[in-house]
Amino acid sequence: MLDPSFSLALTASESLPRFTLGSVFTAWSLEPLPLVITVWVAGLYLVGVAAMRRRGDHWPVGRTLAFVVAGMGSFYVATSSGLGTYDLTLLSVHMVQHMVLSMLVPLALALGAPITLALRTLPPRPRRWLLAVLHSRVATVLSFPPLTLLLYVVSPWALYFSGWYAASLHSTFVHEMMHVHLVLVGTLFFWPLMGIDPLPGRVGYPFRVLLTVLTLPFHAFLGVTIMGQENLIGGSWYPDLHDGPMGAWLPDPHDDQHLAGGILWGSGDLIGLVFFGVLFTQWVRSSMKEAAREDRRLDLLEARAARAAAQSATPPVDSGLDG
Repeated sequence: MLDPSFSLALTASESLPRFTLGSVFTAWSLEPLPLVITVWVAGLYLVGVAAMRRRGDHWPVGRTLAFVVAGMGSFYVATSSGLGTYDLTLLSVHMVQHMVLSMLVPLALALGAPITLALRTLPPRPRRWLLAVLHSRVATVLSFPPLTLLLYVVSPWALYFSGWYAASLHSTFVHEMMHVHLVLVGTLFFWPLMGIDPLPGRVGYPFRVLLTVLTLPFHAFLGVTIMGQENLIGGSWYPDLHDGPMGAWLPDPHDDQHLAGGILWGSGDLIGLVFFGVLFTQWVRSSMKEAAREDRRLDLLEARAARAAAQSATPPVDSGLDG
């Protein structure tokens, strides 16, 4: 006998038409948890930006667009657009959603510098609490680059090659928590590498580039493994969908799984190039700022040396007295 939640999911999916690229933009669903998270997180950020402007301080528009539009906007699109509507129906659609949540959303949120915004706008007591959290041992451990890399690499393997993914297909709660997990793990790894917030665990740009490079073969290897996997991810979930009305248009589950692996492989490399572009830009800007600071320091030292030389070359003033 089918689990009740499984039957309920199948019933909810029976009326879905054939998936096309246009379905991503037309097949929206009202998902409560993503909507609440998006409204609250984006709303609090905008409240902070408004507080900065009220007191006359400047906050870059690019950071606001990165956090609210690219970050939280991508999160909502990935969970509530056609990607969210069909992620229980096609593994390939879920894989696109996976890459958006685990890579694009964390990158955009990091570029929005929300912690910096919070430190500049929070009242004194909450600001002290936030500083205490940032300097805590837990934050130091969770931002330790080798640990975050391990979590980022192991998490998808645990998701797709254990009972976790199948559980997310049968339970709405597990399904939503999987989305949140993908964002959190991606944030732990990419925030210290790409972000501009004052976080523990930040390393130099050469090591950031190295860590980013290490993610590329991981996505490729995982994608190839999924493409060559004979056992279906999710067990009998996708074959059982063929017994309903959608069986007329659903692709063969093995073919769709092969496509999902290819999406993971190709999009991982593509998004990795975006990360390299962001890192390179940040590295160049940091080098230019450092060069400007060094020029100012040298100019100051030169001015001081010139003043000292001028003072030593000035003859003493004759007092007009003869010994």
